[in-house]
Amino acid sequence: MLGAFSFFMRRIPLFLLSLACFFFAAPLVTAETITLDPLDRAGEGRLAIAVESSDRGVGTLARRAFGLHGAYVGARPADAAFVIRLEPSGSRSVQVSVGSGQPFVEQLSRNVTGSDLQNAVLRACDLVVEATLQSRGFFAGKLAFVGKQRGVSEIYTSDLLFSRPRQITRDRALVTGPKWSPDGRRLLYTTYHNSGFPDIYMIDLSSGRRKPVATYKGTNSGAAFSPDGRRIAMVLSGTGNSEIHVADANGRNPRRLTNNKSLEASPSWSPDGRRLVYTSDAPGKPQLFEIASSGGPPRRIRTNVSSYCSEPVWNPVDESLIAFTAAVGGGFQIALYDAKTRSSRILTQGASSLEPAWLRDGRHLVFTQRQGGRTRLMLLDSETGKVSALHKPGFGDVSSASFVY
Repeated sequence: MLGAFSFFMRRIPLFLLSLACFFFAAPLVTAETITLDPLDRAGEGRLAIAVESSDRGVGTLARRAFGLHGAYVGARPADAAFVIRLEPSGSRSVQVSVGSGQPFVEQLSRNVTGSDLQNAVLRACDLVVEATLQSRGFFAGKLAFVGKQRGVSEIYTSDLLFSRPRQITRDRALVTGPKWSPDGRRLLYTTYHNSGFPDIYMIDLSSGRRKPVATYKGTNSGAAFSPDGRRIAMVLSGTGNSEIHVADANGRNPRRLTNNKSLEASPSWSPDGRRLVYTSDAPGKPQLFEIASSGGPPRRIRTNVSSYCSEPVWNPVDESLIAFTAAVGGGFQIALYDAKTRSSRILTQGASSLEPAWLRDGRHLVFTQRQGGRTRLMLLDSETGKVSALHKPGFGDVSSASFVY
């Protein structure tokens, strides 16, 4: 460890140059790759960091955030590649400093403001992630999900650490599939509230107003905003069969993309909005297909991993990657398809895992774990396999997560 640390110290000028690019240029991504030779513990390949703060709550929050990320491992300041110092500078701001060595040598310092102190701390941690890993941070993002308490399912939102869950709906009816708009101001979801049948609604979170998006005869479900927020993909069965449709941002002028006798479900947009991946049982059992969002012939994605593949979600950073749910050994697991190699690998094991949702870094996923009749949300690092629980079981059953930053 000490040898690796000495090697890092000789590379500080490159580190300083990269961080200067990060903190004074837009977008907030370094222009030059930071080279970090084996700064890991016990060959784990993780970056050793130490978090310090005179405020116990701030320090605990930051350590919890970094602990969720599979790329970091806690270390003593003398053994850490980076020492991260966080000090409150106001009711909703924090001063973040990153340095190394004993005594501490500061390489950067920045004041970060958020909606409150907790949000500021998480945003500061995200900046550290972007500077040290060349990857987007996600700690200050938000979740929407279905929460079931005392037998009643409703839509909730929360920060990623589940410290501030907020109930959004009070339908007292089955609700499913919440999906954020890209700006985080609206939610799409399916509810049985008014008609007793699945209808798609949109809710404005600032005003609390909601309006119908699709209330056609039959099933209306699976609604998802395009990456630019200008279109909505959804599944409608008004023609007698569940088909993929694309409408404008208010659900008007839906146009059918698929037209067959099979059942389609779970559309997900490619990062550029030009394609959709979805589930179809055309082969006899659910498998993955893709189609141009403007229409055209569908194409089967051969995952070569399971006879039952569903709930695909396109990676927001790497268009060659699609996460999905696969039937494995009598249960379900999260799998990852790579179009470059045309192969898939299973990411989870043990208890059934389903309903994957990517975070903004294209590395981490939130998914639903089902065990003993209960469900909870888990965070998965697709590179290391690290799995972390996002909330305590006492919150109730939680499922169907959607993430926005």
